[in-house]
Amino acid sequence: MKSSRSAGFTLVEIMIVVVIIGLLAAMAVPAFQKVRATAQDKSVFSNLRQLGAGANQIFLEQGVSSVASTTLVGTNSSQYVKTFGTVAGESYTATILQGTPITASGIAGQRTVTYTGL
Repeated sequence: MKSSRSAGFTLVEIMIVVVIIGLLAAMAVPAFQKVRATAQDKSVFSNLRQLGAGANQIFLEQGVSSVASTTLVGTNSSQYVKTFGTVAGESYTATILQGTPITASGIAGQRTVTYTGL
């Protein structure tokens, strides 16, 4: 006589698959968050480097030792850095002083990146 068992999955088999998927997700999420944080920091550092280059240009051209970030960034031809948006809610140094680092703080509410290339 033939067995009356159907060709579907049992509850135990489905639970094992769900547990395995959960374990894989638990390992992947922290790695994804680390990659995301690294990408944000690199993008913010790039913005800081642009601010530093613009500030150095003003220091050389105008002979000043400080400049407001709002003077550097914008869309006018007199401004040295094209407007950029925030990456992760960060805020940049308001006044850039010659020879001092430029800082972006509050990246994703918790990190700070500093550019010392001035």
